[in-house]
Amino acid sequence: MISRQALNRASPYVFLAPAAAVMLVALVNPVMQSVWLSFHEWSIGTPPDQTRFVGLENYRWLLASQAFWTSVSVTLIFAAAVVVLETVFGVALALALDRELRGMSMIRTIFILPMMIAPIVVGLIWRFMYNEQFGTLTTLFQALGLPTVPWLSSPDMALASVIIADIWQWTPFIFILALAALQSLPASAIEAARIDGANGWQMIFFIKLPLMAPVIVVAALLRLIDAFKVLEVVYILTEGGPGLSTEILSLHIYKTAFVSQQLGRASALSNLLLLIVMAITLALVAVTKLREAAARRASAREV
Repeated sequence: MISRQALNRASPYVFLAPAAAVMLVALVNPVMQSVWLSFHEWSIGTPPDQTRFVGLENYRWLLASQAFWTSVSVTLIFAAAVVVLETVFGVALALALDRELRGMSMIRTIFILPMMIAPIVVGLIWRFMYNEQFGTLTTLFQALGLPTVPWLSSPDMALASVIIADIWQWTPFIFILALAALQSLPASAIEAARIDGANGWQMIFFIKLPLMAPVIVVAALLRLIDAFKVLEVVYILTEGGPGLSTEILSLHIYKTAFVSQQLGRASALSNLLLLIVMAITLALVAVTKLREAAARRASAREV
């Protein structure tokens, strides 16, 4: 007869088993197939039994491809820009709206609406707004007597246009987390700063932001992970053009797989992207663990 202690120890694994099985089928199996395929040459339409083993050839091609390095540089610029700007704007909005005013609940709801829209719809909205003939921005610029901006047709402006669309959609994510962090700050620290005569800016830079730092760092890392996986908005807006000016890594993988129909090379690219995302994820876990350890040490010193 199984003891109650044994049942208690086994119960978490029993409840986790269905989720683990789904993860094994839906995640681990495709990843293993992608790794296997990255060592083979296989095109769409070729029977699976006719794949040809090429060893590390796909990875050598990847490292020698100028298009690959261009997509990496575009991805890094895109990810850095959106994470920094979304973090700054999201935290600033949270600080501005962390007060009790008439209609503030409605204002907060309006600010988070873009995050709820599907990425394809976001791409279509901004594509119409950027249209150089009848777009909203073109009409506005003409009304102000300003020259028309080639938002999507200029290599110098296309990436900036994609960045603006992403900032519009995902700044609310940072805003929500920053606002939650603000509202959970210890009242004693805020009150002590007020008693000591701290003004508004001093409260922000020396009290609120340092206390919010753990949440801000985690939110920024989550956005960084997601920035490496963006595809739909970029595809709808520019399809990677003009030239390769907006071809981020995920779009380069898509084109390699379904336009060039080189599934082995696309798998090698996908594995590299997976490694990048895993590295960022491990960094996120490490930051979280360090923050928790620091909090425990601070609590121990207070005791």
